[in-house]
Parts: sequence; structure tokens; C-alpha cells
Amino acid sequence: MSIRDTLKDVVENVDGALAAMIMAYDGISIDEFTVPQSEFDLQSLSVEYATILKEIKRAAELVNAGVMEEVSIATNRTQVAFRVLNEDLFAVLIMTRDGTCCTSRRTICSGNWPDHEIPRPAWP
Repeated sequence: MSIRDTLKDVVENVDGALAAMIMAYDGISIDEFTVPQSEFDLQSLSVEYATILKEIKRAAELVNAGVMEEVSIATNRTQVAFRVLNEDLFAVLIMTRDGTCCTSRRTICSGNWPDHEIPRPAWP
């Protein structure tokens, strides 16, 4: 199964899912699948949250809290779940506020992200 197929499968199997992405910490989307009817600027949302995620990762390491594995952000309109895939990349699942958060967490944390399918960034 390709990365795009995996992302599509995630979005189609989580109620309220708007998009799933593989992203680098600099905010560059490696691959994504988005539902056509989304009213949000999902690319901007994910880029801005990537900046926050990078700071959370740095803070956790700075205070010896351990290595960040996952983060969830909920607003009055969206829920966003992040899962670290490796030192360079993370998975993002963006849902409506009434999306099924437990299913989303189980889906992106299930280990369905085999490392051989995750592209390595071309930059250093």
C-alpha cells in the first residue's frame, strides 16, 4: 500500500476526518489526502501547527521529559492529532470538532506507518 493509499484509508475510516498528512518538522508536506468539501485552509493550519509541534518536541527534550510521541490539539472547530514517525517526519490527522478522536488516535498510532514506506527528506 502506498503512502497516499494509507492516508486515504485513514481519512475514509475516521468519522469527521478532513485530511491526513505526512509532514516534516519544517512544515513541508511530504504527502497528503484531503476530503474535497473541507472548508478549512488545511495546509496553513498544518504548517502553523508544525511550528508549535517543533517547539513542544524541543521543550520535552530540554526538560528531560522524554521523546515526544504524540500531541493532540482541540479547538471549537477542529481536532488535530500528531504522531511522530521518525526523527524527521510526523503524521497529522485533521478532523472536525465532532470527529471520532479515539478512532483517530488508534488509527494514526496503530503502527500502520512502516518505515520503508516513509520517505526520507532530501535535505540534510
